[in-house]
Amino acid sequence: MTQLQQEMERLAALPAQELQYDANATHACAEFLNALNTGVIRAAQSSEDGNWVVNQWVKEGILVLFRKGRLLDMSTDENFRFFDKDTLSTKPLTLDDHVRVVPGGTTIRTGSYLAHGVICMPPSYINIGAYIGEGTMVDSHALVGTCAQIGARVHVSAAAQIGGVLEPSGARPVIIEDDVMIGGNCGVYEGVLVRSRAVLGSGVVLNASTPVYDLVHERILRSSPTVPLEIPEGAVVVAGSRAITSEYGKINGLSISTPLIVKYRDEKTDARTALESALR
Repeated sequence: MTQLQQEMERLAALPAQELQYDANATHACAEFLNALNTGVIRAAQSSEDGNWVVNQWVKEGILVLFRKGRLLDMSTDENFRFFDKDTLSTKPLTLDDHVRVVPGGTTIRTGSYLAHGVICMPPSYINIGAYIGEGTMVDSHALVGTCAQIGARVHVSAAAQIGGVLEPSGARPVIIEDDVMIGGNCGVYEGVLVRSRAVLGSGVVLNASTPVYDLVHERILRSSPTVPLEIPEGAVVVAGSRAITSEYGKINGLSISTPLIVKYRDEKTDARTALESALR
């Protein structure tokens, strides 16, 4: 356990009144934010066997920032007014970070990590605790929520929503591995794990209660209280539907939306989902 982890866990255990006046809290929070911004620490990370481990103390540390912060007027002028905790400003990016932020209204909150070559199209929003790997594109109107972990060379298409999580501290964040294609208007929530090179077609919604029907291997993928919903490596998922089999459902011809794995990635899929080099 590092000294920073010990200090953030100590602060997390303090009552609100004591936290505000703790002599070391300001220094510790600044060190913690710097470690998040530079990718030294993260909310979850992959082990050598491919399993993901949640760093609960990091999520607890982010909650300390919310608790300790005081409301501050962060307005830049009369036409752009906003108010937030003084511990939660925007990310201090410079040209040396080699992150492309296209003009038009994108906001990146401090405490998020963006690797070399990340592209943010306007308007998009990246929240605290998020981790985004090299060469990933976050497209227009896309959201990357608190503590979401996104790998390298991922395309988060327009209006896609990658859900966030802070509480409970042990809850898994959404994890998107390398080379994943997330289509427009997708939603990925509640700790879903999308393995590398998977493709989510436009409009696919995944959460902890969503069963996914694998038509290739004729199986149903589900989450459990201890295991998240996991989309297999290279799976191509599209929005489908299944009939409601109750008598009422049959009478009224009702169905419910259901994600379907229709194939696994091949050369044709790779060609269709390749990011245009000209954009980089």
